[in-house]
Amino acid sequence: MFRVGLISDTHGLLRPAAVDFLRGCQRIIHAGDIGGPAILDALAAIAPLTAVRGNNDRDAGSAHLPETATLALGAVRLYVLHDLKALAVDPGAEGIHVVVSGHSHKPLVEERAGVLYVNPGSAGRRRFKLPIGVGELLIDGREVMPRIVELDG
Repeated sequence: MFRVGLISDTHGLLRPAAVDFLRGCQRIIHAGDIGGPAILDALAAIAPLTAVRGNNDRDAGSAHLPETATLALGAVRLYVLHDLKALAVDPGAEGIHVVVSGHSHKPLVEERAGVLYVNPGSAGRRRFKLPIGVGELLIDGREVMPRIVELDG
């Protein structure tokens, strides 16, 4: 079983509860709006990190981040981007099994046409009345079990 931690929209705030949740992951994915290199450094100290640039990541420390990332974890291919509305590929046609996004601050787990879409929500400052959350993917062969966890704000 391979455990992938999902986090997004930290906006410069890495909550201790999020760090606790991500401990023990074999990989962490940050889906953008990071808020500075210190967040990336802290996450990379926990597990190998894949991060994409969000619409608010405009500082020099974020310039090296890609807008999208594709990675293979065993038999499962993932595509990461910040804003799902900017998805410019057909995931199914590209052999993508899971699309990970952020931006909306709204947690989402949904399957469409055989592709799993996951947004862990926002782990940073609360926006409106949306929950504070993180997520994980448990990968076993070709099976992917997603989970979103609400953190105390």
